[in-house]
Amino acid sequence: MSAETTPDPGIPGGTGTTGPRHRAQGRRGRPRGRRRTGLTVLACTAAGILVLGGTGAGYLYFKLNGNIKSVDIDQALGADRPVKADNGSENILVLGSDTRSGGNKSLGGGTDDGTARSDTAMILHVYEGHKKAVVVSVPRDTLIDRPECTGTDGTTHRAASGVMFNSAYATGGAACAVKTVESMTGIRMDHYLEVDFSGFRKLIDELGGVKITTTQDIDDPDSHLNLKAGTHTLDGEQSLGLVRTRHGVGDGSDLGRIQLQQAFVKALVTQVEDIGVLTSPKKLYDLADTATRTVTTDSDLGSVNSLMSFASGLKSLSASRMTMVTMPVQYDPADGNRVLVDEDKAEEVWTALKNDRAIPGSATENTAAGGATGVVATS
Repeated sequence: MSAETTPDPGIPGGTGTTGPRHRAQGRRGRPRGRRRTGLTVLACTAAGILVLGGTGAGYLYFKLNGNIKSVDIDQALGADRPVKADNGSENILVLGSDTRSGGNKSLGGGTDDGTARSDTAMILHVYEGHKKAVVVSVPRDTLIDRPECTGTDGTTHRAASGVMFNSAYATGGAACAVKTVESMTGIRMDHYLEVDFSGFRKLIDELGGVKITTTQDIDDPDSHLNLKAGTHTLDGEQSLGLVRTRHGVGDGSDLGRIQLQQAFVKALVTQVEDIGVLTSPKKLYDLADTATRTVTTDSDLGSVNSLMSFASGLKSLSASRMTMVTMPVQYDPADGNRVLVDEDKAEEVWTALKNDRAIPGSATENTAAGGATGVVATS
């Protein structure tokens, strides 16, 4: 079955779900408007910049190698994992990290103690042939059962029930995040990519901004974003405002923010597709230098040569060949700030990916939505 034969559910302006959000009464968690999210929108394209950087700066590969941070996911998780797909497809967990240490501190994101946190997760499934892909966003506010896992530092963490999805990363870092995703989906994550907050902003600026069109005004003091309806070229700071805003659009939920993130991903991919017009070796090196400093990878991708090889396999992907969906969820009737996995519909998503097929439209029908579909147009 071709991935093109099924309409793209969940794309902003496409066939995403609709319906009002019903907030339940109960204790509200601390305000999250200032918590930086959406950082992962850059990770799946940062590696592609390395290919372009290499065309004019091959002799600098060894210098770039020293920038890349990597974690040994395979050693931490051992053999008790889903089997690798044998159909030519690949699955990559893309996370955003947010810490108040270093460059992030001045930007106000992350935790006060300098530890990292992930607020956004995307599962990138690249179909056989590497010409099409689907991105499944996992809401950070989803209540899940977190499995026992061993962090990359060797510490074993007990299983926990009814905890937020992003607690996996906060508890045990990259390895526990991968373990949790594999437990939820039954799908082996072939690779791991993480992008950090301060690097995101810098790389957007070095790209010359990202062009988007808003179909309505967006005004959110919490994310410092004020955009009138129309076309804008967003710099790094504005881009962060767009992908982290939750009060300026839709129902004010994390789901609405995800819809904006998904639209921004497509705009960003288009921007990177046009990077070929850059001819300055220094410009290309600066992009590659920032990209390698921004990402953390699994150990299999922990070198420029490995990232080059990986990115070369994604060169055929374009925005028009990327489907964006959100993991099927329903609002938690006990707490309007949380969502629960819609198990039956989520299984439709995971089964499709396991079989390298398009996600059926039925998987996203009548699920919780953020009400921000169509706020950002990227055509």
